[in-house]
Amino acid sequence: MKWSQQNGLSLQQTGVVEWIKWGVVAMRPRQWSKNLLLFAGLLFAEKLGDVTRVWLNVLAFFSFCLISGAVYIYNDLQDVEEDRLHPQKRLRPIASGKLPVTVASWFMVGAMLVGLVLAFWIRPAFGWLAVLYVLLSLAYSLGAKHIVILDVFLIAAGFVLRALAGAVAIDVNISGWLLACTTLLSLFLGFCKRRHELVTLGEEASNHRVTLGEYSVGLLDQFIAIVSSATIITYALYTIQSATATQHENLKYTIPLVMYGIFRYLYLVHRKDLGGAPEQVLLEDRGIQATILLWIVVAVWAILQ
Repeated sequence: MKWSQQNGLSLQQTGVVEWIKWGVVAMRPRQWSKNLLLFAGLLFAEKLGDVTRVWLNVLAFFSFCLISGAVYIYNDLQDVEEDRLHPQKRLRPIASGKLPVTVASWFMVGAMLVGLVLAFWIRPAFGWLAVLYVLLSLAYSLGAKHIVILDVFLIAAGFVLRALAGAVAIDVNISGWLLACTTLLSLFLGFCKRRHELVTLGEEASNHRVTLGEYSVGLLDQFIAIVSSATIITYALYTIQSATATQHENLKYTIPLVMYGIFRYLYLVHRKDLGGAPEQVLLEDRGIQATILLWIVVAVWAILQ
């Protein structure tokens, strides 16, 4: 009490500050890296020099961060008992008790309202795609996550919606090839995530997530092999045969980078027991970071040629 009063804060104010801190943590800022997909349309439509579109894309990114953050809080509220059985998820603000359920609910509602209002202000069509993303997330949380295979497909659909929404926000077309690549890469990450959960939780896996009892490591390895191969082939065809490729022939030089990135990720999954949190790999693995950075440099160079 003395420390708080000396610093101009009452115990009640200190509690509010703590709630705000844990509320932001519950929105999982590390996961917001997934929303960078909203910038794909800006890059491949060659609008990087259009200040208005860049600004709209930044606002669209911020909107999706708020909306996805609200969805993460909702998921944590729904799964709080299951999360307490997970070695890592039990440390989340709601599961650990650091963020009261009532406060978390207010955070969820506030972030969702602000995010959706901003989305419709940017462009009505973008707003409706944001609503579709919310409905998709709710369908996943309320039961679809318990349907084997479909659970991962719905996760992938969320990534595809991000890429599509980013293009709609700035009023540009997005290639079907790019959406196909996004779908396949998302399935790859999703099945790797399920594999990590299965291996990490062992016999307790089905207690944490019902669908994990329907998977096996061997089955998931087959799924991963299929979608990783399909991702590389589809991306290679996109950079060689698509309309974008005919205008920017140097895009084919990004193929080895995509292959290396997938191989590096598989190495981390199989040898380092990672893959349960793709955003963690993105933010912490220097090999993946260097590959993505180099891919961006080469892709921008190829498009500007």
